[in-house]
Amino acid sequence: MAPSAMPLFSGGDAPRPPSWTKSLSDAQPVPYWLEDPGKPHPEPALTGTETCDLLVVGGGYSGLWTALIAKERDPARDVVLLEGREAGWAASGRNGGFCAASLTHGLPNGLARWPDEIHKLQELGARNLDEIEKAVARHSLDCDFERTGEIDVATETYQAWELRDWYEEMEREGLAEGVEFLDAEAVREQVDSPTFQAGLWDRRGVAMLHPAKLAWGLRRACLALGVRIYEHTPALTLKPYGAGMAVRTPYGSVRARKVALGTNIFPNLIKRVRAYTVPVYDYALMTEPLSEEQLASIGWKNRQGLGDSANQFHYFRLSADNRILWGGYDAIHHYGGRVRREYDDRPETYAKLAGHFFACFPQLEGVRFTHAWGGAIDTCSRFSAFFGTAHQGNVAYAAGYTGLGVGATRFGAEVMLDLLAGQTTERTSLEMVRKKPLPFPPEPFAWTGIALTKWSLARADAHGGRRNLWLRTMDRLGLGFDS
Repeated sequence: MAPSAMPLFSGGDAPRPPSWTKSLSDAQPVPYWLEDPGKPHPEPALTGTETCDLLVVGGGYSGLWTALIAKERDPARDVVLLEGREAGWAASGRNGGFCAASLTHGLPNGLARWPDEIHKLQELGARNLDEIEKAVARHSLDCDFERTGEIDVATETYQAWELRDWYEEMEREGLAEGVEFLDAEAVREQVDSPTFQAGLWDRRGVAMLHPAKLAWGLRRACLALGVRIYEHTPALTLKPYGAGMAVRTPYGSVRARKVALGTNIFPNLIKRVRAYTVPVYDYALMTEPLSEEQLASIGWKNRQGLGDSANQFHYFRLSADNRILWGGYDAIHHYGGRVRREYDDRPETYAKLAGHFFACFPQLEGVRFTHAWGGAIDTCSRFSAFFGTAHQGNVAYAAGYTGLGVGATRFGAEVMLDLLAGQTTERTSLEMVRKKPLPFPPEPFAWTGIALTKWSLARADAHGGRRNLWLRTMDRLGLGFDS
């Protein structure tokens, strides 16, 4: 969408910053979504000993959906949820709010990895998104849910040809229902950017929502159904206890028949699972609300989510109050796979994103950003979630959503509950569920491989999409990495 390196200074002996740097002068380094005045007060921390039928560890989407669905399946089931800080504070409250039907991080990834199951995966994904929409209505989840769809846009000529070729392949495979190819004129009728050359509009497969409000709404629904939630209560250890499991916390413990782990990027209580994910930091900006004139200058009447087709891509969407969220491009992996609060803020990425924003929408010159933030994504080598059990089936886990977990975590919750019940279902029978991705190698090999892949992807973007030997090798091995 924009050059990979924007010139910070131009001409003369006295460096002059580009005009768009002023747009960041008031940006607060906090997630816009989490500043909402409707943020709930945290539940008290656990002190003492609890017992329950099902213990859920993690208060993001994975854990909240698991607790909610468990109670919906069996209202008499005794469920406890532990959250290390506050529900929705991590990835669930920091993401772009794209709630996609895809369970496989997009149809191309799913078709490449599970061609024999892709129609079933698409069907299950569409059903899962429908169930999320029903849950929003059933539990009155006030999360600005809009079933707008999403447009993948081409910003280079080769990308436009690739989008058309991909659409024709979708038609041949019987997977193009609800998807429309847009030429340059048609895509700019939807959203007007001088950089857009083509688009693929998935009309029903993606909803836009307020991510933190979804987490808070799920939390409220869980409490209403009798789930006992303890916040500021990290789970420290997991061990067998009699016929079940015991989890130790700073001020107490929980004994449970079954345990579901929804900790995603944070260290899994089952150590052998940790090698399957690495933390990758993603960043986003949020503008001030657009005026009617500014909004009219870019169109966007149908309020779709958008993402461009580069390897280092951007994602962007309108909020309920007509701000533009603009994120992506950089994907930062820190040596050793560390997750630290200071990594949530990265001014050099904000500057890069701001320059790209105004290259995409020059008609919005003068718009300011009010918020800038980042957060960690639990990335796995196949880009989509993996699942498993431990301790003789008393513990289930799901992780590795790789930035597309707003919708897929509900499916993952159902998989974990099926696994804990020892049931063979259409979900647990999937190859995607039965088999795991390749684990990441130890350091320094993980950091070196990711850095080389990122360099190669940027090079491909700058050279007409041509993939070098390293990327072609990663493709053959079923590995990869993008932003």
